[in-house]
Amino acid sequence: MFDIRWIRDNAADFDAGLGLRGIAPMSETVLEKDTERRDHVAKLQDAQNRRNAASKEIGAAKASGDEARAQHLISEIAQLKSFVQSGEEVERRLDQELIDILSGIPNLPFSDVPVGKDESANVEHHTSGQKPEMNFNPQQHFELGEALGLMDFETAAKLSGSRFVILKGALARMERALGAFMLDIHTGENGYTEVAPPVLVRDHTMYGTGQLPKFENDQFKTVDGFWLIPTAEVPLTNLARETIHAENDLPLRYTAFTPCFRLEAGAAGKDTRGMIRQHQFSKVELVTITTPEASLEELERMLGCAEKILQLLGLHYRVVTLATGDLGFGARKTYDIEVWLPGQDAYREISSCSVCGDFQARRMNARYRKTGDKKTEFVHTLNGSGLAVGRTMVAILENYQLNDGTIEIPDILQPYMGGLKIIEGSTGA
Repeated sequence: MFDIRWIRDNAADFDAGLGLRGIAPMSETVLEKDTERRDHVAKLQDAQNRRNAASKEIGAAKASGDEARAQHLISEIAQLKSFVQSGEEVERRLDQELIDILSGIPNLPFSDVPVGKDESANVEHHTSGQKPEMNFNPQQHFELGEALGLMDFETAAKLSGSRFVILKGALARMERALGAFMLDIHTGENGYTEVAPPVLVRDHTMYGTGQLPKFENDQFKTVDGFWLIPTAEVPLTNLARETIHAENDLPLRYTAFTPCFRLEAGAAGKDTRGMIRQHQFSKVELVTITTPEASLEELERMLGCAEKILQLLGLHYRVVTLATGDLGFGARKTYDIEVWLPGQDAYREISSCSVCGDFQARRMNARYRKTGDKKTEFVHTLNGSGLAVGRTMVAILENYQLNDGTIEIPDILQPYMGGLKIIEGSTGA
């Protein structure tokens, strides 16, 4: 959400920022609606001022015995009252129309974000580790999981349809183990506070982080008006909503391990096999609420926290800076971490770490007060995956597979797996 006053004063910069995203200029449309609203408000104020003045004139007219003048003023006041009452309804409509326009406009990228229309313009930032050397043709995760009898897409489809999976035995345990491992690192070493948030939220919560109204068709909604969260970013970021925080209390760093739900409406034909793109998946989320001065440094810190999980698991990955045309709706800058999958012979996204500036804070009315200052400012928000649990499991299966189809378990994860070192199948849990 943008400050309309900033757009008035910086229309050219606003349009230029949208242009970097490949979006046509919108300042004219926004400012026309704003002018219409302001002109109407001015007319209402004039009418109210005239009404107040006319009320005083009635007493003077009656005091002087000018009954005709008094009756004329009474009639004028009645007309003004009617205009103000109907005009207030128009004002509410115009306010909402402006909000609706602003709510659908994405955030503006920072100046150092690579310019490009899509992911092909993303820029590699750095890599970590080495691709594993295998003297056999590596299989994809779903081939491994199904052969082990621990990954069942067919039965999941009978229960729920496509883009669901049933994990059994050691793989079910691995999902739980990965979540616990990630939370232990983020809370014990990275300074995040663990939260167990609701996974059902209301409209205003989804609006606060930018899922509504623009991405309504990508979400699951219950019959009684709840939304299933697409990511724990939604409830975690909204912990700051409608609150004024003390500067000394910032940053606030939260983490949560939750199920996530996405319709994947625009993913027809993409990743139809396996666990890469599911309607339901587990993820450990990272969220930070901080000051404007600290937000860019916090982005680098958050990226490092997410990377550490992959490093501890011994997985090769690269970090890319997303181009302007590939940025998420609320982001000003985003790093994607892409883990190497030998079975696919490709890098696949496993985390996105984004800084949103005050874009979400304005939608949530989340503010802070500087020490010794009376006025308030909007906080800055950041979010990142730390990590997507299902995709981390995919990476472990493909990178730690052996020639016979069994799976080694990374050393650091073995204590969370009850000491299990190798997954050998449905009896190996």
